[in-house]
Amino acid sequence: MNSQLIQFTGAAGSKFSVRVYEGGAGPELLFLHGAGGLLQDDPFLARLCEHFKVTAPLLPGYEDSEGMEDLREMLDFTLHTYDVWQQLNLTNPIVVGHSMGGMIASEMAAIAPEKIDKLVLLAPAGLWLDEEPIADLFAALPYELPGLLFHDPDKHGELLSAGGDLDDPAFLTDFMVGNARRLGMAAKILFPIPDRGLSQRLYRVQAKTAVVWGGSDRLIPLAYADEFAKAISGAEKHIVSEAGHMLHYEQTDDVLAIITGLDNR
Repeated sequence: MNSQLIQFTGAAGSKFSVRVYEGGAGPELLFLHGAGGLLQDDPFLARLCEHFKVTAPLLPGYEDSEGMEDLREMLDFTLHTYDVWQQLNLTNPIVVGHSMGGMIASEMAAIAPEKIDKLVLLAPAGLWLDEEPIADLFAALPYELPGLLFHDPDKHGELLSAGGDLDDPAFLTDFMVGNARRLGMAAKILFPIPDRGLSQRLYRVQAKTAVVWGGSDRLIPLAYADEFAKAISGAEKHIVSEAGHMLHYEQTDDVLAIITGLDNR
């Protein structure tokens, strides 16, 4: 994929620099990443590019995207993403969001329901059930992340570190610094719990929606798939077997089939 750094002025003169990855051809697709950001040479985006013209912006705090001090609450994140959409002259993309990105995508579809026709939520954050608490991602140590995020951490865990050795002190230091910056941004809407009132707004979503969950998700329990599917009128629920929270990396073909199926409706 190619990338560019776009710069623009947001609300009240806020200055933003946003790294945007782009590639592929076909219908437009906007991909919103989760709290961990994108993987190096992201394999899921590469597969999406086989079917779609993909745009994947990085939030401030991720790689060289800047302006995180001016995003403070959920509405800021939502409008910022619409500002990026406008800067890139997107017309009517299918919107796909993973985890935190699914939370932002849901808010976008609720706030401006006429702008999003098709929505895919991959294990989205944004709701809270006292009887089914979400695991604390912010308390997890690096070596605990593969087991928390993958159905098969032995097979897929190295994706999180791009093959780097977490036992190497120099690599671990760089990983921790980058991860702290990313999670510092994500914490604004996910910590201490990822509940910013989305449950009160999901009824406004009019998009054709697919709610997709890994059957072995250890971060956000399966009960949340039911909650999202019930709250969004007409939403389809899909449970992907042998997949954890990073379902789109573990079972890419299955997830891709759901996205292309929704786009063809």
